[in-house]
Amino acid sequence: MTVLNDVPQVSAPLSGAQGRVAELHAVRAQAVAGPGEKATAAQHARGKLTARERIGLLLDAGSFQEVEQLRRHRASGFGLEAKKPYTDGVVTGWGTVEGRTVFVYAHDFRIFGGALGEAHAAKIHKIMDMALAAGAPLVSLNDGAGARIQEGVSALAGYGGIFQRNTRASGVIPQISVMLGPCAGGAAYSPALTDFVFMVRETSQMFITGPDVVKAVTGEEITHNGLGGADVHAETSGVAHFAYDDEETCLAEVRYLLSLLPQNNREYPPCAPGPDPADRRCETLLDLVPADGSRPYDMGEVIGEIVDDGEFLEVHERWARNIICALGRLGGQAVGIIANQPMALAGVLDIEASEKAARFVQMCDAFNLPVVTLVDVPGFLPGVDQEHGGIIRHGAKLLYAYCNATVPRISLILRKAYGGAYIVMDSQSTGADLTFAWPANEIAVMGAEGAANVIFRRQIAEAEDPGAMRARMVKEYKAELMHPYYAAERGLVDDVIDPAETREVLIRSLAMLRTKHADVPSRKHGNPPQ
Repeated sequence: MTVLNDVPQVSAPLSGAQGRVAELHAVRAQAVAGPGEKATAAQHARGKLTARERIGLLLDAGSFQEVEQLRRHRASGFGLEAKKPYTDGVVTGWGTVEGRTVFVYAHDFRIFGGALGEAHAAKIHKIMDMALAAGAPLVSLNDGAGARIQEGVSALAGYGGIFQRNTRASGVIPQISVMLGPCAGGAAYSPALTDFVFMVRETSQMFITGPDVVKAVTGEEITHNGLGGADVHAETSGVAHFAYDDEETCLAEVRYLLSLLPQNNREYPPCAPGPDPADRRCETLLDLVPADGSRPYDMGEVIGEIVDDGEFLEVHERWARNIICALGRLGGQAVGIIANQPMALAGVLDIEASEKAARFVQMCDAFNLPVVTLVDVPGFLPGVDQEHGGIIRHGAKLLYAYCNATVPRISLILRKAYGGAYIVMDSQSTGADLTFAWPANEIAVMGAEGAANVIFRRQIAEAEDPGAMRARMVKEYKAELMHPYYAAERGLVDDVIDPAETREVLIRSLAMLRTKHADVPSRKHGNPPQ
């Protein structure tokens, strides 16, 4: 067999079953090989793997089953009729990750730059429909140049079909987008509709309009990475949940994430009990968390001490660092963990932290992941920028997400829990199933100093020694309203626990709540704040 204009040509007539099988193998070999060694070398020279190499890293060895390998486009004009490669620039199919079914599609940048045409889109639509019907996760390996210009509006319509399917599958099956090359325009919107976005530094970018268009319209000059690189989206825009230095590490982390998620919204995440004892005492927590509420500490170390084997996967690690959203295991059970981070902005809630946590709570609720909330929050971040930026609206997103969640919810107050931020961080009054507190907890409308200045303003002003009077009133306020058992005495905290027993208490509570059932009102959908 020879190849002319990317179309296989049989060199001599073949007859009989053996001849037809030989022809099949030759055609398949051409489809797998793609456009040739030169194109593959160019892809590697860019620091990128090919579509099939990526699929090989993502899926269990030998498990990939390709779908529509021999599909080709039917477009004509602009030279397309003479260039009809198999796969049409996207490899689609299914395989397994740790033995569980996962559907995948991967753009082949070597063919039409991975650009989306009508046949290309039809293949993606089919694999998305199959994933939804089978109730299994969908992973997209994105390395495409957007819509195929030569096919015009047909290519654009293909994106519409992808967006519709992304939306229909939202909250039903996990959808993970892995950005492995430049993705502009419509190619960037589909990932934004999925549950998680992974990016690789230097080689992947996401933007609606590229640097050339930005310069033409605004006069601003910027590089591709400066406009939409992995670090920009991981730290500034919040578009990317994870960013890694190379494709191998990135795809290994995708596999790890999948191990923590269920196949669909009708299943529980896989349970994986390990050697870490459920009743292991966490004595070091007393040293990690200072009793002085004004002293910072790393909440990540607290999480590492509590979860199984100290392992957890932080989501949006570099964006809105004043709150931590992470996936880990407690007693083998996968859980979502939300925690204020005193090391950043003292752990206050602001616009970005509220958005980050709200989306994470919604994801956990959609996929049956219990939510554990570790509270050490001094309040919402004050400021004109926050108020004018809509902190009320954005803070309400987190409040709505918690109140709307029906999965098991446990909150633990480590130190401070002040004002409206205390209510928003999954307090018992908003529906937390269980609320625990450490002995150093301070639950109040505001800090003692601020409260004393408001309540005893006149007494302090009229005192011969205002400083001494203020100190006395602060002490009195703490004794009356901020002692660690005040909330427990009123049923707002279920128990005050020894910090060393935190892990055991959480695991026992999660085991009890595993069969939780919550009735919800009949409705088409809610109308959350935007």
